[in-house]
Amino acid sequence: MQYVSTRGYTAAQNFSEILLGGLAPDGGLYLPEVYPQVSHDELNAWRGLSYADLAFEVLKKFITDIPEDDIKALVTKTYTAEVYKNARAGENASEITPLRVLEDQSGRKLIIQALSNGPTLAFKDMAMQLLGNLFEYTLSKQHEELNILGATSGDTGSAAEYAMRGKKGVRVFMLSPHKKMSAFQTAQMFSLLDDNIFNIAVEGVFDDCQDMVKAVSNDLTYKAKQKIGTVNSINWARVIAQVIYYFRGYLRATTQNTEKVSFTVPSGNFGNICAGHIARMMGLPIAKLVVATNENDVLDEFFRTGIYRVRKSAETWHTSSPSMDISKASNFERFIYDLLDRDAVRVAALFRKVETEGGFDLSGQTGSDGDEFKKVAAFGFQSGKSTHSDRLNTIRQVEQNYGITIDTHTADGIKVALEHLEQDVPMIVLETALAAKFNETIQEALGRDAERPAGFENIEALPQRVKVMTSNVDDMKAFIAQHTGL
Repeated sequence: MQYVSTRGYTAAQNFSEILLGGLAPDGGLYLPEVYPQVSHDELNAWRGLSYADLAFEVLKKFITDIPEDDIKALVTKTYTAEVYKNARAGENASEITPLRVLEDQSGRKLIIQALSNGPTLAFKDMAMQLLGNLFEYTLSKQHEELNILGATSGDTGSAAEYAMRGKKGVRVFMLSPHKKMSAFQTAQMFSLLDDNIFNIAVEGVFDDCQDMVKAVSNDLTYKAKQKIGTVNSINWARVIAQVIYYFRGYLRATTQNTEKVSFTVPSGNFGNICAGHIARMMGLPIAKLVVATNENDVLDEFFRTGIYRVRKSAETWHTSSPSMDISKASNFERFIYDLLDRDAVRVAALFRKVETEGGFDLSGQTGSDGDEFKKVAAFGFQSGKSTHSDRLNTIRQVEQNYGITIDTHTADGIKVALEHLEQDVPMIVLETALAAKFNETIQEALGRDAERPAGFENIEALPQRVKVMTSNVDDMKAFIAQHTGL
């Protein structure tokens, strides 16, 4: 399996060559030259597998330069009931991503796929725990070290830090928007005092953090000298790790391969639902992929109109589902590459236009950049938007009707999913996090605190360590160099 850049200027590389990086040298994102396919017989054979065994079957289609025995050992180490132990009462932790049916009336079935049972109570653990083990394995083989630079709007940061803490040869420098995460999210990150963990709070919004990471990734000399890698959602290994739970959700929600399901995914950076797009391209019988946004509705606008219009920092709202407070969806380029029939030259031109003019228009209207919006439906995509009042109402309704407390992002997903339910096609909503991570909004919605898993009772009271900085890239580079000694 070889990988190419969405912008076309990079020679094909194998999995291990792209694992530790993020952006390709030409500024594009990596995708396989051809998506591997899953046959009818394979789907049948996978129905009875454990999560770890399913992960092995999916990953070996994408990773052909690591011995299969080693891949097997890595997934067996990663996907255990001990690692994903924070299951709700009544859930089987060994299922890793158990399904909960919320509604089954007249053939209209709504399901939550629990993805937040890992160590940081967020879906990011599903990929990040594997990534930590892959990084340690690869660095050991290469006798190298790595300085991870990432940006987070809340959950990626803690998932990365918990996955990498104590890993040999790895340091983590994580940027987050200053005072724009929940108190729980902030404490989860800043209370990690490990020598290889560095938290940087940037005075700005998430997109400022993300732009700083991209600026370093595009400085190839600095990136090489400081041995910079990334764990952000643009990292290809994270994407394929997320592909696994789409197959798991489908196989657990159906009994035969003639059935289809749809997925609704709360989305800001387009990484989570991009994995669903890849699963669908591999042959998984997905009817619809529904993008659920909050008030920062860049993606919803595109899937309604064909116009991709990035917001400026001042137009990016701080909401009660803060992990989706993103106005420049980094993984969106992967889908556009497929939408444009893998025309890398045109993709490069459009995303240069994003940087210079703030977006592009594929609606086919007069003066637009193309007319490919009419092809979006063939990829199964639809979308919807949720606001603060919507998520409060949804949290209350789910609590009242089903006795389940959901987090704010999952509430966005359920609100939008209910607008797209179809007869006889189960709708699976991907859970984003446990409600405890957004207790302020749970208190507003339900008048009480969210329950917390054991070990998280007083996390906000723990000592915290963080460096507050402006969005000056040179200052951030100097900080990294100071702490790596390179």
